[in-house]
Amino acid sequence: MAKTIHSMIRVLDEARSVAFYEKAFGLTVADRLDFPDFTLIYLSNADSWFELELTVNKDRTEPYDLGDGYGHLAVSVDDLDAEHARFETEGLAPRKLVEFAPAGELVGRFFFVADPDGYQIEVLERSGRFQ
Repeated sequence: MAKTIHSMIRVLDEARSVAFYEKAFGLTVADRLDFPDFTLIYLSNADSWFELELTVNKDRTEPYDLGDGYGHLAVSVDDLDAEHARFETEGLAPRKLVEFAPAGELVGRFFFVADPDGYQIEVLERSGRFQ
């Protein structure tokens, strides 16, 4: 059976992206592979084996066009209200808290935040299938 191990995104500024993901989600550098034309940075934390791979192309100077195909990454947290408040305090500009209950039954509570390159991250409260 396959096991998911990482997701990769391309970022323009390594330091800015590493700082964002550490401040927002407690992800730290697990490994860094430097090549002549690009660098791969693997971020993780003790809560999950899954890693986020940041790819920095060294000759890139313009922001990436995310196009219309990118969806979002998602993380789960124990206390959504506290995390939303912390994101606001840290200046991470979280969007509004949402309670998604399309048929009157709560499916999930969440907010979104954008990373420095514009990638959207959904922060979900741990409950139901979002453990």
